[in-house]
Amino acid sequence: MTLKVNQLTGGYSSIPVLKAETFDVQDGELVSLIGLNGAGKSTTINHIIGLMTPFSGTITLNGLQIQDDVQRYKQQIAYVPEMPVLYPELTLREHVETTIMAYNLDQSVAWERAERLLKLFRLENKLDWFPANFSKGMRQKVMIVCAFITDAQLLVIDEPFLGLDPLAVDDLLNLIDQKKEEGVSVLMSTHVLDTAEKHCDRFVLINDGQVSYEGTMPQIKERYHELGDSLTDIYLALARQQDRSKSNVKGD
Repeated sequence: MTLKVNQLTGGYSSIPVLKAETFDVQDGELVSLIGLNGAGKSTTINHIIGLMTPFSGTITLNGLQIQDDVQRYKQQIAYVPEMPVLYPELTLREHVETTIMAYNLDQSVAWERAERLLKLFRLENKLDWFPANFSKGMRQKVMIVCAFITDAQLLVIDEPFLGLDPLAVDDLLNLIDQKKEEGVSVLMSTHVLDTAEKHCDRFVLINDGQVSYEGTMPQIKERYHELGDSLTDIYLALARQQDRSKSNVKGD
């Protein structure tokens, strides 16, 4: 088992955003975090990648917690954020080289991977470009290239489909499938529910910082069969129920 989140409670202030979250991502599995804006998806991711410290609970990656060995823990993770984060003073080539150094990768092997990915995303002739020359979609592709050249055992991908053209979305999904075949685990947050339903192995539904349900698509359909036949229908119905419940509480 690659990632195990156990009773995770945390947030940005003394008031917790996450409340005793528990879920896992197993080897070679694509798990999707599903939730409305503000449900706690990004906060969960920030705890997993080590940007935030839990109030309580544990996060283990292949049996290792971040406090055991920060560098070893973080080198097991490759992260693709929703908003690309690139260094304005570095070219695309230098971003790849920086990633290779950060993960202690073999230069020849890593560059062979990078050249294949750069060609796939039509960036092979832009190695000397700076981020200012790239569109948002191109910057996102740079982040994907840098993440996928690593040997990370956990890929954490936040809203990957927004800003990508349809061809790049299909290429990314194929890359994820390849990583899964290699035993890599993938945790993905997305609002594109029809794509998630077709490609994800399991789903973690988050509401108000808590896991409201976790399971495969057949399990979700069995549990919420009265709400609809698709993940989109089911989740929209659940979201409306939750909104009505909050409104009733405020009204009281």
